[in-house]
Amino acid sequence: MIQSARFQTVLLLLTLGLAVALLGCGTTGSGSAGSGGSGGAGGSSGVLLRILVTNDDGVGAPGINAIIEALVADPNNQVVVSAPAENSSGSGDWTVNDSSPSPPAPRCATGTGEATPASTLSGYDQDVWAVDGCPADAVIYGLANLYPDEPPHVVLSGINQGQNVGNVGTAGFASQVSGTVGAAKTAACADVPALASSQGHGETINYPSGVEEVLRWLEDNRAALFAGQVAVENITSINIPSCDTGKIRGRLQVSLATENPNDYNLVNGDQDCESTLENPPNDIEAFYNGFTSIAPVPRNSNMTCDKLD
Repeated sequence: MIQSARFQTVLLLLTLGLAVALLGCGTTGSGSAGSGGSGGAGGSSGVLLRILVTNDDGVGAPGINAIIEALVADPNNQVVVSAPAENSSGSGDWTVNDSSPSPPAPRCATGTGEATPASTLSGYDQDVWAVDGCPADAVIYGLANLYPDEPPHVVLSGINQGQNVGNVGTAGFASQVSGTVGAAKTAACADVPALASSQGHGETINYPSGVEEVLRWLEDNRAALFAGQVAVENITSINIPSCDTGKIRGRLQVSLATENPNDYNLVNGDQDCESTLENPPNDIEAFYNGFTSIAPVPRNSNMTCDKLD
């Protein structure tokens, strides 16, 4: 009886040891993925979503910091950052190799296009690179150098400080002037799906609401991004209000405005989150009346793809 009891005890200990070992193996992948760096397989699905993050406000800006913190907190994401070393707002799709005489080149176009390791505003420094150039240069560098085996599933550009709505006049704001949108278009021209996100100006720039919208878009499209089923003829441009009063009224898929009949201040105008306007027809009307606007922007607007070719 004593020998039998000892045998059963040993058997139980061996079984428990094997179970612990198996549990340890099961947590290794998710642990390394949780850093958000360049790990391999991991996460609940067994495959990480490869995300390249960029912007035009510069690698040390608060908007890109906010979205990076949220992305790396998800063990199903693999996050790499390639962003301009300095604020490059208003640079459109310019690159350091663009010799076009008009319009005048932005300051970032005089850079070298070289990259150095960097850190974000909160000190995150894993797979973070600062590029001496424009937002488009940061995307070009990231795709060419940071993904040697396979491209990212998606490029996320933003979150920008300030709105980027409409395509009004001869120098359409969203499609031609915004470096945030220009970076996303550059990615799409390389056949990588891209999202440009911009947070409206206000007394307080409400980045948490922008983070929520970006993460929602990412989850809504995660399966399609894995399957390579997100179209690249257009990029998606999301503009999220910062409500000084009231709250965001909802989210609307709308067209890109080509007129501004109500003379909204397209650069830094306030958003009316207490508006009662219903069914706004385009991104300008939606955004300035308190809605998160989601609009397509053709990747080759301003001949972005043609210039890269």
